[in-house]
Amino acid sequence: MREKIDALTQNLAQTIVGKNEAIRLVLVALLGGGHALLEDVPGVGKTLLAKSLARSIDGKFQRLQCTPDLLPTDITGTNIWNPKNGEFNFLPGPVFANVFLADEINRATPRTQSALLEVMEEYQVTVDGVSRPVPLPFLRSQLKILLSTKELFRYRKPKWTGLCLLSAWVILQKRKSCKCCNVNNKV
Repeated sequence: MREKIDALTQNLAQTIVGKNEAIRLVLVALLGGGHALLEDVPGVGKTLLAKSLARSIDGKFQRLQCTPDLLPTDITGTNIWNPKNGEFNFLPGPVFANVFLADEINRATPRTQSALLEVMEEYQVTVDGVSRPVPLPFLRSQLKILLSTKELFRYRKPKWTGLCLLSAWVILQKRKSCKCCNVNNKV
């Protein structure tokens, strides 16, 4: 197992140069069944890291640009009426991927952000009373772009609980550190 993790780390390091700590922490989130919040200025490779991770594990990558008019069904998917067969067909949203990236999550409304809670905790999406599992492994990465302008909707991060490996979040921020394992996160 260690050899596979090292090979994955080296593969990502070839694409994402100088972000070894970010790569390590995203892999901890993936292996621990958690999720990652990447906060940094635009243009430093956050999206490329998520896309490269999906390719490295032969998984499906989906990216969603969050905006104030984004609806929860834009993330989870919805049932669409098919007049040919006279029934509703489920159209899966972008969350049905191994690596799902919600870009600029702080621009989405709290209602839309809350649509991600079920998939993060239970690895499934329920639409119209029918639960559908997302593919495993599932890693949700979020990008919160740090700008000098004020945030549109404040994104509330959960408090640290338990060990990093068991935590639902690995927070990668400039000048912050993980309180439970004393690792400095310099992204």
